Amino acid sequence: MHDVACTLASRGIDVTVYTADRGYENPSLRYRRTEISNGVRVIRLPFSSFGKSSLLLRLLGGLSFVVQVLLRLISARRCDVLLGSTFPPMAPLVGIVLGRVRPRLKLVHWIMDLNPDQLIALGKIRERAIVARSFDVMNRAILHRADEVIVLDRFMRERVLRKVDTVDRMTIMPPWPLQNAGVSIPHDENWFRAKHGLEGKRVVMYSGNHSPANPLHTLITAAESVGDDATLQFLFIGGGSGKKQIDDLVASGAHPNIRSLPYQPLEHLRWSLSAADVHVVTIGDGVVGVVHPSKIYDAMAVGRPILVIGPDDSHASDIVREHRCGWHIRHGDTAKALEVLRAIAAAPAEELRQIGDRGREYVATQSDSCGAFCDIVTRPSLRHRQQRKVTVSSAAPDDAN
Repeated sequence: MHDVACTLASRGIDVTVYTADRGYENPSLRYRRTEISNGVRVIRLPFSSFGKSSLLLRLLGGLSFVVQVLLRLISARRCDVLLGSTFPPMAPLVGIVLGRVRPRLKLVHWIMDLNPDQLIALGKIRERAIVARSFDVMNRAILHRADEVIVLDRFMRERVLRKVDTVDRMTIMPPWPLQNAGVSIPHDENWFRAKHGLEGKRVVMYSGNHSPANPLHTLITAAESVGDDATLQFLFIGGGSGKKQIDDLVASGAHPNIRSLPYQPLEHLRWSLSAADVHVVTIGDGVVGVVHPSKIYDAMAVGRPILVIGPDDSHASDIVREHRCGWHIRHGDTAKALEVLRAIAAAPAEELRQIGDRGREYVATQSDSCGAFCDIVTRPSLRHRQQRKVTVSSAAPDDAN
């Protein structure tokens, strides 16, 4: 969202972003209510983030955010294009209601994940529950109304098309690396490795959200089974509901080769990602096409091999196979995980570099994805022939990554 907003503003388009005034991972963090950043007007709304301690609080924060955005846009003097995403899950309500109030509005629906599909797949709600059916009705309504629908991979495309036939308005466009993260830093020049005592270690890193959609049990079991191998260091960076399991394991002191760190400031991202020798990307068996392994792009951008843990058919495993930039194992295959990890520990640094370079070459071919995305946002639609102002709606502030 940040990259898109800044690129649109650089093209002379009037861009306003609505987001929350508090951190999503840590609601005690507060941000300025308004500011101009890289030519983008940022408006941060109160009572839009109460943290992630419970599903109810997350839903209440999201609903409050959606209502505030809707009231502001209904009374706005000008809004030609609305770019909205699927976070919070009820965000499409803005587009549905505003599309009726402003029939000439161009609506771009950027699908990052699918709910209630995700909640159903993770066993959080039943498929026939009222909440699930309500979300499904909302999703179908926004798909019918949207002028452009952007999905992240072919698996997501198939799921969306089963809901509503939007094939003539749909574009598959995977995310791209963060613009300030794609710089590879050699280990001997990386202060992050020195600060955390990683010199001489072969670092296997998981960096991102520790969520049920990204199961870590196979990696954790393998890390525990590695035992006293002093070469391998497993570093888990980030947060989420699954982080407590890692923190408890570290606190036990039984596995000194397992380390845990919180989310790192955005300006440190290139240093933390480059500190790894191998990055781990996981995706749950039941959520292919529901969520997307976005962390893979930043990891490839710094030239590190990728270890994918997940089903055979997924976007991440497709990338690793097609571009030979890492390894793939299934969930639960601890024996294969140990085999791969021992091969990683024994591999010459030059061999790992060559594997990582193939991934970096692939993401380099996607370097203009943000520009192509902005072309979609600003091209004329049947309802709206000229765009001069774009509003971006996102409940998540630009927290650390």
